Amino acid sequence: MSSPLQPNPVNTASSAITLTATVTIQSLVAMSLLTLPAIAPAIAAVLDVPTAYVGVYVALAYMGAMAASLLSGSATRRYGAIRASQAGLILCALGLLLSTLASVPLMALGAILIGLGYGPITPASSHLLARTTPPDRMSFVFSIKQTGVPLGGVLAGLIVPSLAQWLGWQAAFGVVAAANAACALAVQPLRKSLDADQNPKQKLSAGQGLAGPLRLVFSQRSLAVLAGVSFLFSITQLSLTSYMVTFLHHDLAMDLVAAGVILAVSQAAGVGGRLLWGYVSDHYLGPVSTLAGLAALVALCALATPFLHLLDTRWVLILVLCLFGGSAIGWNGIYLAEVARQAPDGMASMATGGTLAMTFLGVVVGPPIFGWIASLSGSYGFAYATLMVPAGVCLVLLWRYRGDFKPGSA
Repeated sequence: MSSPLQPNPVNTASSAITLTATVTIQSLVAMSLLTLPAIAPAIAAVLDVPTAYVGVYVALAYMGAMAASLLSGSATRRYGAIRASQAGLILCALGLLLSTLASVPLMALGAILIGLGYGPITPASSHLLARTTPPDRMSFVFSIKQTGVPLGGVLAGLIVPSLAQWLGWQAAFGVVAAANAACALAVQPLRKSLDADQNPKQKLSAGQGLAGPLRLVFSQRSLAVLAGVSFLFSITQLSLTSYMVTFLHHDLAMDLVAAGVILAVSQAAGVGGRLLWGYVSDHYLGPVSTLAGLAALVALCALATPFLHLLDTRWVLILVLCLFGGSAIGWNGIYLAEVARQAPDGMASMATGGTLAMTFLGVVVGPPIFGWIASLSGSYGFAYATLMVPAGVCLVLLWRYRGDFKPGSA
């Protein structure tokens, strides 16, 4: 079985094609998850529910993602990474279509289906990239792949509010669903070469599938710290992205299209942030120090957000939210590369699935608490300020246990 640190080209498909496919798939499933948050005020009005409930929707999606990520390691080895990704895309499409029925219970079920589709994507892509990427480029390459997440946010912010305005919100959901299904068909020609390492004898035991990745993660200090860090970072990232449109609409009185554009700009900053911080991690600071620096930036931006309504110019607002997006979103590729680096040989997908379960747990608990704080205080800006807490704890963890990482990580 190949080490995750040694490049092992995958048959006939080039690494560039592999990276392009994984970025595209990641973008579409991320867009699926952010489709509702991008127009949350409009849907809340239709369903006659508070906009703070968007956190519950996101939490339900990530509950599904958490369960799927724990099973994705064995599923990837049995069926192949491309097949697992195709299944994820189809589940996202079905969840989006179910959400168009304008029923709170059916939207909740749709959110879970989207989460079940979202969960396998990152472990499957890590399985592919860990086999083909040299150790000294892992943070940057994984960061490129993970730009698919904020890129999906860019697409959701730019496209979904406009489609909802022109065609209706249900049509917007349908367009995103069709894009997922089309992508599942488009990557089929890659399956023969990229899934050549599948093992049909791999068992899909529920007990081992769910508990095995967690046992692996918590048996090794460095992986356990990364899991905790991802839990805390995910609280800040998804609270930022899930509620930005609502914050701009509620606290700053922007219309949904303008708020969607700013969401897209902040997500674009996240794309740039993932590339920039991945490069910085590989060539200058190392993963642990880079993650610690990002935690500090998140804390500073969280502190500044409640005061953005005092600004007379929108450019400073955009600048702050771009810095917030670039730091709160920029951590993910570095973290995933470090998980692959710290994992035992050949266990990158299982370690990724285990740590992602903690990442998704942060999303399950974070946005609903954020929405609860915003409802009690009457200010989404104040709720953003409370994100200093998880960012600060993240910084402490990285500093306290920096010596437990393999040489070259600090």
